[in-house]
Amino acid sequence: MRTITVVVWASLVATSQAADTKKASIAAQYAVDAQRIIDAALASNDAYAKLQHLCDEIGYRLSGSPGLDEAIHWAAGAMRADGQENVRLEPVTVPHWERGSESLMMNEPKRVPLAMLGLGGSVSTPPEGITAEVVVVADEGELDTLGDGARGKIVLFNNPMPPYDPTHGAGYGRTVRFRGKGARIASEKGAVACLVRSVTARSYRSPHTGGMGYGDAKVKIPAAAVSTEDADMLARLSARGVPVTVTLKMEARTLDPKQSANVVGELVGRTNPEEIVVIGGHIDAWDVGHGAHDDGGGCVTAMEAINVLRRLNMIPRRTIRVVLWTNEENGLGGGKQYAKDHADELANHVAAIESDSGSFRPTGYGIDCVDETRESIAAEQMREIIDLFTSIGPMHARPGHSGADIGPMKSAEVILMGHEVEESRYFDYHHSRADTLDKVDPAELSQNVAVMAATAYILADMPDRLGTRSGRQQYNAP
Repeated sequence: MRTITVVVWASLVATSQAADTKKASIAAQYAVDAQRIIDAALASNDAYAKLQHLCDEIGYRLSGSPGLDEAIHWAAGAMRADGQENVRLEPVTVPHWERGSESLMMNEPKRVPLAMLGLGGSVSTPPEGITAEVVVVADEGELDTLGDGARGKIVLFNNPMPPYDPTHGAGYGRTVRFRGKGARIASEKGAVACLVRSVTARSYRSPHTGGMGYGDAKVKIPAAAVSTEDADMLARLSARGVPVTVTLKMEARTLDPKQSANVVGELVGRTNPEEIVVIGGHIDAWDVGHGAHDDGGGCVTAMEAINVLRRLNMIPRRTIRVVLWTNEENGLGGGKQYAKDHADELANHVAAIESDSGSFRPTGYGIDCVDETRESIAAEQMREIIDLFTSIGPMHARPGHSGADIGPMKSAEVILMGHEVEESRYFDYHHSRADTLDKVDPAELSQNVAVMAATAYILADMPDRLGTRSGRQQYNAP
């Protein structure tokens, strides 16, 4: 009996040690592969050349525009030329909003044009424009305090975005709400138009646009963003009791929806092609600037990630699927349609990675899953994987934001991952005329290609699915 007990004990110890070895083996198993991918991507890749074409030869690509159509067909052609498999366009119906001519002129106390951009989705003004006094408020509370003081006037929401903080980030969510809902709540107080301070902490008098919505507003009023400098000037005049009148003219219009498409291409897995790791960004961009950081860089990073792997002939167990989503900026039509079209296979989506924070130096991943246990396991596994990327710089892996386009997959328990970068300068350019190719550092773009390629390869090749501890059989797909 004692002999049997010793044998059983020894067997349990051996099994435990094997399990510990397996648990600690992700980095050890893929260290050589990861370095090979990183070295190849940093030595040579076509991401910047692709981004040059997208920015310089196509340019702006808002939903419904000829530029977006051209970009979609270019991306599909580029992936076919690179030898990617199953390249296709998956149809999506998207909204069609056009800016038209627009201006904002201060009439009193002096006559001077103000720097502005209409907000996407806004209605137009009458042809002669809207001339009215400006009232300045910081937030909803100050608007409520005005009572009837906003009636017949133009409300300016002057809510400054805080300076970037390395610990707490950009504070985007705290300030962007007025861009989204400012027109609705101003119209409820009888305002005739709405202005919002551009959502940026640094500016050279460059306004920043973005999407807005009317929700259940009974009256739709025009809405535009003004530069931070002009917002500050209007606020100073208001604080001194100096009346300010402006004339806002906007030809914005919403047309019938148009047909667009998500662009899809694959590196098909060698043994489990039905299991999928998605990587991508959104191919649409606002109608100002080049959409270089937002999100041309994210698109070419994903396109080139599988191109690097293909050139190295590194075919993982599972399929890596590039998806370039359409209509992220003003509707999320592409992300919603992808989740709907692929509902039957979402249980086989091992992970979905989105790059939509600019193409600065990569810093790691935010991880999000409706199943908190799997989210925690995935974060633990990703921390081990990113240790392989320290030659590029310090990295993190932690629960957090993933991405707008992949968000519709969350309810299907797909593990979502946001490809994160050093974003202290991102909102300097975001949604403005300054989001141009010259703001993208080719070396940093290559670093993003390297990290995304290595991450996607490991997730698509490691024996266990991300978020499981010991085999895919433990994952109970919905």
